[in-house]
Amino acid sequence: MSLAEGEWKLSYSSNGVHPGAAFTFGTIRTGYYLTDAFEITYGDIDTGDTPMPRADGVRFGQDWKSAATVTFEVGVDAVDDASTQHGRHGANLDRLSVMGQVWDAEALRLRFATPAVLSTVQGGRARRFYGRPRKWAPAASKLTRQGYTPVACTFVCQDDTAYDEVEQVARVDIQPPPHPGLVGPLTTPLTMTGRSKGVVQGDRIVGGTKPTWPVITIYGPITQPACEVVDRWKVNLDMTLDVGEHVVIDPRPWARTVLRNGNASVAGLLYRGSPRLEDLRLPVGRQDFVLRGTDATATAYMTVAWRDAYAHL
Repeated sequence: MSLAEGEWKLSYSSNGVHPGAAFTFGTIRTGYYLTDAFEITYGDIDTGDTPMPRADGVRFGQDWKSAATVTFEVGVDAVDDASTQHGRHGANLDRLSVMGQVWDAEALRLRFATPAVLSTVQGGRARRFYGRPRKWAPAASKLTRQGYTPVACTFVCQDDTAYDEVEQVARVDIQPPPHPGLVGPLTTPLTMTGRSKGVVQGDRIVGGTKPTWPVITIYGPITQPACEVVDRWKVNLDMTLDVGEHVVIDPRPWARTVLRNGNASVAGLLYRGSPRLEDLRLPVGRQDFVLRGTDATATAYMTVAWRDAYAHL
């Protein structure tokens, strides 16, 4: 079910006996509505400034930003769930238990680096943050017995970036498709009266306002595979993929992996000249993706997936 304007959804997968979550809140229809506007607090900058030796002023260094935090004030409302005070009290406690279980996120707390997804629709824009739920504090309120309890909670983001909810995927074959030639209808003298609707393979627009992380998947058969973003960077692997095999290069902060067939790390097979995973980002604008390598069958291909990134919602 898609989110309505102003709604939020916290989701993550299960882990053993610990359940996953797909918890929607933010509007009256959910029973967990915001009593005040949400607040996004962007992290402070850890500056690398140093005093100038024997001189006035400072020398600016490399600066790093900490993560953003999203804060909510939520009204947990079960007033209409029962006709008696006793029933409303019990229904409200049940709702609090549901939200508390989701925000506890034990399925995540036992996993290293794994984030949850916090999705929302604001101003008609579907966005998501990666991070983890943190503080969850129901207020001590006499209204709880009447079916209502205010709750304060926070979500700490992986970074300070909002990502588009819709993932973009570009497929690039190692062998370009045959040129379609002239596009009809044609008239005499020979002229084109129609326009081709084809697009150049690998030529895509990266939207948003910030560079974003790609997830690159290369499918065999291919030897010495390489993904190139023309005039930007090229990542090479010293390996051979057979038919039915694939390798995934995932530079996102919560992954930073190069996995063969989803389980075997082959990060050590990256060529020394390849950029570091933390530098594998796609700039905003038109980008040309190229798959390079050796494939006698001309059937190898790759996909490049990304979400447009924004400095704010």
